[in-house]
Amino acid sequence: MFDTDKASLALGIELVEAADGHAVATMEITESMVNGHDIAHGGYLFLLADTTFALACNSHGPVTVAAGAEISFVAAGRLGDRLIATGAERTTFGRNGIYDVTVHRETPAGPEVVAEFRGRSRVIQKAREAQ
Repeated sequence: MFDTDKASLALGIELVEAADGHAVATMEITESMVNGHDIAHGGYLFLLADTTFALACNSHGPVTVAAGAEISFVAAGRLGDRLIATGAERTTFGRNGIYDVTVHRETPAGPEVVAEFRGRSRVIQKAREAQ
């Protein structure tokens, strides 16, 4: 799925791992991602978190999409930040699931949370069709 995700790949998002309802992805904040306040545009932070959510909820095999999501911005992302998003399955029920993603940056004092994301998933197909 990630290999054909043109939006994520165009932004330089890198898949670190994805398996068993868990995923990690990274992205560096570039000049084109900074808004008029000289901080990372929230849409890019959401996209990184949403991509990590998609990787986690599709790691089981069935084709799964977002049924909804929300994000809380905790700190501003800055030009040059290398953001790390870690997603984890919280629960599944029927064809639905709930996943949390934390986006952080590494600092000399340790990880600093930039955003918290919660996604709700829905399985729409048992398996991805061969292309």
